[in-house]
Amino acid sequence: MTSGFVAVDGPRLVDGDGSTLVLRGFGLGGWLNMENFITGYPSTESLQRKALRRVLGDEGYERFFDAFLTSFFTDDDAAYLASLGLNSLRIPFNYRHFEDDDRPFELKESGFRRLDAVVDSCARHGIYTILDLHALPGAQNQHWHSDNPTHYAQFWNHKHFQDRVVHLWEALADRYKDQPWVAGYNPINEPGDATGEVIGPFYDRLSAAIRAVDPHHVLFLDGNRYSTEFTMFGDPLPNTVYTAHDYALPGFVDGGPYPGESRGQYVDRGVVEKTFLARTEFMRSTGTPIWIGEFGPVYTGDPARDEQRYRLLEDQLALYREHGASWALWTYKDIGLQGLVHARSDSPYLRRIAPVLEKKARLGVDAWGSVDDGVRSVLDPIDELFEKEFPDYAPFPWGRKRWVDVLVRHILLAEPMVGDFARCFEGVTPDEAAELGASFAFGACDRREPLAELLSRYAR
Repeated sequence: MTSGFVAVDGPRLVDGDGSTLVLRGFGLGGWLNMENFITGYPSTESLQRKALRRVLGDEGYERFFDAFLTSFFTDDDAAYLASLGLNSLRIPFNYRHFEDDDRPFELKESGFRRLDAVVDSCARHGIYTILDLHALPGAQNQHWHSDNPTHYAQFWNHKHFQDRVVHLWEALADRYKDQPWVAGYNPINEPGDATGEVIGPFYDRLSAAIRAVDPHHVLFLDGNRYSTEFTMFGDPLPNTVYTAHDYALPGFVDGGPYPGESRGQYVDRGVVEKTFLARTEFMRSTGTPIWIGEFGPVYTGDPARDEQRYRLLEDQLALYREHGASWALWTYKDIGLQGLVHARSDSPYLRRIAPVLEKKARLGVDAWGSVDDGVRSVLDPIDELFEKEFPDYAPFPWGRKRWVDVLVRHILLAEPMVGDFARCFEGVTPDEAAELGASFAFGACDRREPLAELLSRYAR
């Protein structure tokens, strides 16, 4: 067992004994912070939860989510990750597990207990954990994965939201300050501060607040623009890792062949390396460790295309090895798009939501899990209008086309589909709700064996 805490030592991480530590593992997306493409619902987690409570009733709702949250990651999952040689797990969570909006600053023990369970399971199997606040009050970015019902990140505009996050991290730091298997804290996932003026001072404030409670654990700070930009930061903070996310164009659901053209750009290993070097220039120039907090392709089910995506992933893993970079692949478990482990297609849950999955794919509703082919008749006239009337419009963070996608596909079409999702659960009894929630238990899931073999080679 480790005798101390993970720490930053120049350009490397070290374990409690002072030996070089390279963190290699997964992000646990879809658990304490749910995402639509990971578990199959449309729109945001909050809208999904309201719809399920309405149709299942309080008892059915509680039984479903208790079974889901209890079974999604257990000792069986931790043992499996350890068997592959992986040594870390990034744990995303939504602030709503710890605090209600109508009772700000009153923290709920239930959220801490859920987090404790996974931290303890991982520790028993020699796996470090990184605690990741993935959805903040007011939403720290413009997309669904911060449980944002709009396309604006209000967190950066309201001190009230910022005060609540500082308060929550003070409590988290106090809870885990003596836990050496917690590698550190990732306080804000993929920040989207459109001005770029608030994030630096807020990180300074948050770091000081955490350090006052817990001077030992590493801070993992994401760059702005969804962890891709670091120019607004000055000298590195002590015992801090600056975190890049490194998704590659050929790995997206609409990505092309690899090597080949994706979204009008030719991408081969040289381009993948150039992108990685650009995204990690701040770390290399400041002599601080590199941790790729998220990366990884989605899979299509077509053997030839998926083989190209494994090739892309292997090129990235080889680059990380060359540069001594730690990494956390996104994501460990889902319904079959990206995860290493996924619910079986004939599971009670997937059978029940099959009509919604088909409709989501047809209408291109999910940002991460679907394409827009089925709604071009809607999008083409909008694109033509904007090209004519607003040719220079390029909103933060990703420009006009992605902005329109968010408004039309991921909000306008997704919100009414939450009703379709709820109707899939009509007539479900509390016992049946619990059975549905348990569909993600390790023993009820399948594994993506080519991915497991590839990761095992690079983990060791």
